[in-house]
Amino acid sequence: MTATEQKAFEEIIKMLEGEEKVFLVGCGDCATLCQTGGEAEVAEMTQKLQEAGKTVTGSVIPDSTCQVLDSARMMRKHKAELEAADSVLVLCCGAGAQAVAENSGKRTHPGCNSLFLADTVRLGNLFEWCSCCSDCVIDDYGGVCPITRCPKGQVNGPCGGSDEGKCEVDSEQECVWSVIVARFDKVGDKVGIGEKMAPLKNYQVNKHPGKRVFEPRRG
Repeated sequence: MTATEQKAFEEIIKMLEGEEKVFLVGCGDCATLCQTGGEAEVAEMTQKLQEAGKTVTGSVIPDSTCQVLDSARMMRKHKAELEAADSVLVLCCGAGAQAVAENSGKRTHPGCNSLFLADTVRLGNLFEWCSCCSDCVIDDYGGVCPITRCPKGQVNGPCGGSDEGKCEVDSEQECVWSVIVARFDKVGDKVGIGEKMAPLKNYQVNKHPGKRVFEPRRG
């Protein structure tokens, strides 16, 4: 899932300057789990905008706002409310906000900041374990990504700066190399780390904008 946080309301109001009527779009997927764009957050934003003198013409919460065609279909169901608005405020990730912008026909504002691709340990506990680097190397590290989970992105470690298994960059964060060693021990890997020098990471394969187009299976 994509971890998000709502922008400060002062920033949102500044984006909406000169636009009196606003249509809201949330997201029933990641933003709902992050509590940044679900039903409760859309209702709260509606109230705050109204208290700030704005008119909220309507709102919609697609199942997954980043699904472009589904978002378009949901907005068509609220065509009159959307057309009555001066702009659209989207409470979800940047991918969802751009999907809305693609279809709304209105100036579209992001109400959230996209933070990272998140693993969810439990509700309200999100962690970045993958950077979508396009060349996964976790097979060499016991299923743990040092590129993302080490602040220095080291593929050969540890760096020597850890203290009692904690990272020198963030003393509350476990050194990922301690995690990697423990993982190798747990699964009984006899080679593990330290037996070979990893080559420099090839970041050139991670090109933007990304695209993957394929013929989906039917039936």
